[in-house]
Amino acid sequence: MKYLFIESRDPFESTDTQFFSDLVKGVKKLGRETTLFLVQNSVLSTRKGAKYNDQIAQLAQSGVTVLADGFSLKERGIDHLVEGIEVSNMDQLVQLLLEPETKAIWH
Repeated sequence: MKYLFIESRDPFESTDTQFFSDLVKGVKKLGRETTLFLVQNSVLSTRKGAKYNDQIAQLAQSGVTVLADGFSLKERGIDHLVEGIEVSNMDQLVQLLLEPETKAIWH
């Protein structure tokens, strides 16, 4: 089973993003293939020097594939990302959602 977590909230407004990050980390520790796709305001935490970017960096360092929507980044003027984050797009998100044996969880 593969897990695809989609985060749309930013940690500056939603305190439950820490819980969601912990959930992603826990699933990865179970040995599952885990991807976190950041979209909308959740990309705010990908900026180098941002207050909450350590959560995202730790996930990437633990082996979680962290993808950030390029359109969301562009709309927010973000072009310098924390190490380990890949720029992606909605086409790739749809492909990930359609992969067999994939469970998606949107927050």
